[in-house]
Amino acid sequence: MNTTTLESLTDTTYDSVEGYRKAAEKAESPHLKQALNDRCQKRQKTLDTLNAELQRCGGELVTKGTVTGELHQMWMGITDMFENGDEAAAERVEEGEDYLKGKFEAALDEDDLDTQQRAVIQQCYAEVKEGERFADMLEKQYD
Repeated sequence: MNTTTLESLTDTTYDSVEGYRKAAEKAESPHLKQALNDRCQKRQKTLDTLNAELQRCGGELVTKGTVTGELHQMWMGITDMFENGDEAAAERVEEGEDYLKGKFEAALDEDDLDTQQRAVIQQCYAEVKEGERFADMLEKQYD
């Protein structure tokens, strides 16, 4: 069973969880800090779902970030932006969510997913779209 797509999505989702965690630590506004922590918890559940499917398909659990991954680098930039205030960081969160949404959409366009893989990715994609809507709302709030 091909696990390449699942591994890539799981790696990127892990980076996203870490990004939200670090962003919440650096946020100044208590409201923003709580909102980022809430998103982090939801994204962690998505990561857990992807990891369970990866294991079912014979892959290894993703327990650390990609370090060189594009989303990892983007999130590091996001957390650095908090040094310039919550507004700058909110804009970058939106960029990270757009990137992740695009990865899930590309995965769902693939033909080599089995039925269960596709179902799991679709389930996780629903949370990713929710995260993207959150980021859009956040960007408007701080715009």
